[in-house]
Amino acid sequence: MALSSNTAVTVSIARKVKAGAEKKYEDWLHRIAEVAMGFPGHQGVHVLKPSDKTSGEYVLIVGFSSYEHQKNWEESSQRQQFLDELDEKELIDGCTKIKKVSGLEFWFTLPEIPSHAAPNRHKMALVLIVVVFSLLFSINLAFGQWLNVLPLALKLAVMVTGQVLLMTYLVMPMVTRLLKGWLYR
Repeated sequence: MALSSNTAVTVSIARKVKAGAEKKYEDWLHRIAEVAMGFPGHQGVHVLKPSDKTSGEYVLIVGFSSYEHQKNWEESSQRQQFLDELDEKELIDGCTKIKKVSGLEFWFTLPEIPSHAAPNRHKMALVLIVVVFSLLFSINLAFGQWLNVLPLALKLAVMVTGQVLLMTYLVMPMVTRLLKGWLYR
């Protein structure tokens, strides 16, 4: 993945935790997240607990505002100390899986697609145009009469927030699965 130094980067880290070590691992996650949040360019941490959708793994999703900021965290002595601690305590079962994506690629990731594969940018743009238009049009149709009484800035904030949440958690995972044969060709 060729990145310019100012491209936002999202990193997902998946680990299978040994049975009985979940509490210790979650404590470790909380501590490393606290330290990571203090690094420049850090944009948040999300933890997905083991489920069928995560193949029984903990998935840590970390965002950085740029490749440079992500690299600074990745190469930091603080992060290395946490990784050493994780190895010493032997909480993990198997290998850690790390995947980095930048920009729009975040919405087009699937666990079964190799981490080095990226969809064609023209196809991503076309899909996003159709999805964004459809969502904003639908939100306006469904809630337009209530939204029209709001000041323009608040109306746009509500619509964009709804659209981004729907895209991230509902629409794009389904669309990406549906179109993966075309997107990754």
